[in-house]
Parts: sequence; C-alpha cells; structure tokens
Amino acid sequence: MCSNCRAFINASDKVCEYCGHQVGPRSIDLRMPDDLLGGLVPARRAATSVLLLANVGLYLGTVVVSMKAGNDGAFMNLDPRTLIIFGGMYREGLYVGDWWRVITAGYLHGGLMHIGMNMWALMDIGPQVEEIYGTPRTVAIWTVATALGFYLSYFFGTRLSIGASAGIFGLIGAMIAVGMLHRTAMAQAIKSAYVRMAVYGIVIGLLGFLPIDNAAHIGGLAGGFGAAWLAGIEARDGGMKDRVLRWVAVACVAVTLLSFLLMGLSVSR
Repeated sequence: MCSNCRAFINASDKVCEYCGHQVGPRSIDLRMPDDLLGGLVPARRAATSVLLLANVGLYLGTVVVSMKAGNDGAFMNLDPRTLIIFGGMYREGLYVGDWWRVITAGYLHGGLMHIGMNMWALMDIGPQVEEIYGTPRTVAIWTVATALGFYLSYFFGTRLSIGASAGIFGLIGAMIAVGMLHRTAMAQAIKSAYVRMAVYGIVIGLLGFLPIDNAAHIGGLAGGFGAAWLAGIEARDGGMKDRVLRWVAVACVAVTLLSFLLMGLSVSR
C-alpha cells in the first residue's frame, strides 16, 4: 500500500503508479516482529492464530465434558446442555442477565464439521484482514461482530446459537469496507469478491439446507463492516489513531476474558 495516497500497489513496486510517490520498504517488513510462543503463533497473523487456538481448545474442552456426561459421540456432535453450560447463546440466558453469552457463544461449536468449516474460513480470511487492518483492529472487528451478531440472534435467531461464523462474517464485512475506504481498482475487486461471499453465505442459510443462524451472520456482517469503517486501515506509523485502537483491542480482549470468567463462575454456582 502506498504511504502517500494509500492505494493498493505491488510489494515490488518502487514508485506508486497512481501518485508517483517513491515507495520505500514497507513498515511491516521493517518491523520483523518475533513470532509468539516460540513460533507457535506467527506475529503477522497473531489474532487469527490465537482465535484458532481458542476455538479448537474450547471445542476439545466441551467434548471432554460432554463425554463425561454420557455422550459417547461428543467428538462429532455435542449435546445442547454442555453448550449452554459453556456459554452458548439462548434466550433464557439473557433473560436472567447473562450478557456475556454474546461473546462466549462465538467460541463454541456443535460438532466436528461445524468447527472444521469455521476454522477453515477463519484461516482463509483472517490473515488477509490482519494484513490490511493490522492485529489490533482485527481484534476489535472480531469482538464487535461477534457481540452484535449474537445480540441480533437473541431477537431473531434460533433458540440456541453458537459458532465463530458471526465473527467470520464480521471479517467479511471488514473486507467489503476496504472498497468503501479506497476507490482503487484492486479495492473494488476485493469488495466485489467478499460481497459475493457474504451473499452466498446468507442465501445458503435462507435455503435451510443447514441449521444456520442468519441473524447472527447478518449482525456479524454489519458489526464487522461498521467497526472497520470507523477504524480505517492501519497506518503503521505510530500515530494517535493507531495507539488508541491498540487500547480498544486491549479492552476487547479484557471483555472477552471477563465473559469467560463470568461463564466459569456461573458453572460453579
């Protein structure tokens, strides 16, 4: 991306073809951040990798609990009771004030196919979002999309709703916002590709072939688009907006951890 006009250009370009600005090395290349956890989490897609580990870890945890409760086929399909205990979104839960379910539900999955499809989509889309928006904005986009998606599901969705797809649709919304933030041909191509992806996902849900919560998807899409529109593309220059959004990301992580803490306390009661 050109540091002068913010147009999308090739990484090998020395001069921006749109404004003629002399292009130096990308700041992301100069930073050369260290990988996290001894290389387990690549720094350039840290949010995507951590989300993957969190979702898979929670899935394995719910499988173990479900098996102990007598569900021998838990690895393929979890029982609703276990999902509710671990923070699945269901209307009665919000009736009694379990607001944290709008976060925790986004990290739970009902079966092997469910988590497999969602994690494949996350690893496909997540790194692209992080490359354009940066890790702090990606964390904020995911959290806002998940919360708004499951809040909308509370009113219009299925009685029990779970899954990372609300956050994934938020990432799709963020990629659509790229075409709104920039008017270059490449940005418009990105927007068109992700608009099609969003339409396909929603249409499949409407056809009813799979038990899909379209309310969560639409809420996630809107939340991701709105958060990305407000946050804008990462400048990577250490400016005030980037610093503020790093603190926003920290707040989002804190809210997520608090949500799981409250979930744990509810289980212990």
